[in-house]
Amino acid sequence: MMLSYFIHALISVFAVLNPLGILPTFLAITDGKHPIERRRIARKAIVYSFFIVLMFLLLGHLILTLFGITIEAFRVAGGILVFFIAFQLLNAQPSHIQTPHEDESQPKPDITLTPLALPIIAGPGTIATVMALAAGPNILMHSAAVFIACVIVLAGTYCIFHYASSINRYIGHTGLNVITRLMGFILTIIAVQMAATGLVGLFPGWAH
Repeated sequence: MMLSYFIHALISVFAVLNPLGILPTFLAITDGKHPIERRRIARKAIVYSFFIVLMFLLLGHLILTLFGITIEAFRVAGGILVFFIAFQLLNAQPSHIQTPHEDESQPKPDITLTPLALPIIAGPGTIATVMALAAGPNILMHSAAVFIACVIVLAGTYCIFHYASSINRYIGHTGLNVITRLMGFILTIIAVQMAATGLVGLFPGWAH
């Protein structure tokens, strides 16, 4: 059971984070950077993203309790949010939640925390997915599975960013669009299941 849930968590986190889908955004906001500088930015952004995800993974239940939010309501809201991101991906468009709107007239600050780590990598969809997956009858087991899944996906994301230029040349724009649509389809199914589980929890009578 632990293995099957871990695989489910791994696929869910990978699909919602979509490292190949956000690769063009990473290349765009690091345009003109030396390869060594680009890798340094990728490393710092992944570290920041890890701590952001870890914070919500550890404190998610406390945050929900503090605001009087049930996990069922959070699953429904998270499912809607993830579905919105999935719809954008199905059309091979970057999600407005993940892609920042930059003002070219403003000086460029450090991009590793914002917008790269938040909201591009550890965005609302990723946070909602992590918190929803970690909640359940066996919180320790679910949280451990989600934590390992997040570590693996973030490590993979760093590798993709590390070799960003080569991957972009090899796969090309069409290849990235195909992968993005595939991730969108998988994410749509995950979003519907997440929302359905929450609705059954809110309205138990619907299950009969």
